[in-house]
Order: sequence, then structure tokens, then C-alpha cells
Amino acid sequence: MISKAEIKRIKSLYIKKYRLQEGLFVAEGHKTVGELLPYMDCKVLYAVSPQTLPFKTGQTPVLKISREELCRISNMECPQDVLAVFGIPRHALNAQNLKGRLSVALDGIRDSGNLGTIIRAADWFGVENILCSSDTADAFNPKTVQASSGALARVRLYYVDDLAGFLSSCGMDAYATSLDGDNLYECEFSREGIVVFGNEGNGISEAVKQVCNRKLLIPNYPQGRKTTESLNVGTAAAVTLAEIRRQHLVYGIQPNP
Repeated sequence: MISKAEIKRIKSLYIKKYRLQEGLFVAEGHKTVGELLPYMDCKVLYAVSPQTLPFKTGQTPVLKISREELCRISNMECPQDVLAVFGIPRHALNAQNLKGRLSVALDGIRDSGNLGTIIRAADWFGVENILCSSDTADAFNPKTVQASSGALARVRLYYVDDLAGFLSSCGMDAYATSLDGDNLYECEFSREGIVVFGNEGNGISEAVKQVCNRKLLIPNYPQGRKTTESLNVGTAAAVTLAEIRRQHLVYGIQPNP
């Protein structure tokens, strides 16, 4: 049995203000919860059928609830059988930790689903660090958590008040994705660097663009053919990271340990 106070508290975590106050976020579904559980601090796990969970819960408190109760605390239209409350991880940004590695920076990404897609792509391509401007969507928004599909377990996000200032002082190449950039497939990439993706409607801000060493364009095919104006930013991130990692594989480039 779940109390009214618990229901109210969990539902409050779907609002950014209360997530930040509590330092907590909610994850739902077997896949997402199962991915996060070994890496993050799980405060409590609610399950309709605790005995059939497809993952180990360790020392995490597990509470059995009814499907009706789950529907009352879920943020999903069609709730799955499990919901968990986790502590929001806090990471201190140190430029030295980015050295010798490929990283991503997000400048004003507003859509939570796009952010989740980018986090998931970053995880797939071995990118462990994402820098976010202060106006980028909240990584622990329920929609972002769901879209990232557990990738938050392995990808660290840092919200930076002055993204342009950090990029200009970190001592690494920064690549701006832009419609007036150089052909992605004709560029060479070293072991380290930061790839910047911009706002869905306005692209990368001028301040950030000016501190980037190079601009990158994903060409359409065939070139010159009338197509949609641009790619979705989540798709653009996946394509760009795939090409960079392809080069790293071909030339045997490995990240620093």
C-alpha cells in the first residue's frame, strides 16, 4: 500500500523545481530501471510483481504495489510494471577529464526527447561526457530519461553557465555542426575533441560558434537535390558520431584510459 504522501512526492518529481529541491528523479520500465540500478543510487523501487523482476535489486528497498497504484504515480500513458526513484548524480566538470577523449556539447537543446536521443547515441558511440548550456533541457525530465533508455547510467552530463567560455579555454578542438560547414566525410578527426550541436530552430549560438575551430556539415544525397531543410538534431548527432568513430576504428585511434 502506497500512502497519499508518497504519491504526492513522487508526482512532484515530474516537475523540474521539485526534482532540483529533492535531488531525485523518476525512471520507469524494466529496461531503463534495470540499466540504471547498478550505477545509480536507487532510493526505492515500486513493482507490481517484485518476484518476476528481470534484474537484481541488491540492497534497494522494493515495495510491492497494485497496478492501480502504479498508474497513480506513473507519468506514462501505458505504465510498465516497475518505477524507481533515483538520486540525481552530481559531477564536477574538469577539462582535464575530457583530454584524449571525444565529447559532446549541446547549445540550447530544448526538446527533452531530442536530448534523450542524443544521450543514447553518445552512449552507443562511447562518448562519456556531454556539456550542456544552461538553457538546454533537463536531463532528468521524465521524457529525457525514457528516451535515453538507460544511457544516463554511463554518460555524465554537466550544465555549464558559460559554454562558449569553457570551449575557448579548455584547450581542445571544438567542432560546430552547421549548414555552412565542411563536408563531414572529408574531415579528419583526432582522438580528442568536442562536437557541438545547437538549438532545434536556431542552431548554435553565435558566441559558441565563434570559439569553434571548425564547422561540419552532413551533406544530403545526392548533393544539389531538393530535400528537407535539415536533419533532426538527434539524427545529426548519431550520424556525426558514427563517422568520427568510423575513422577512429579504421585508424586504430583509442581514447585515453
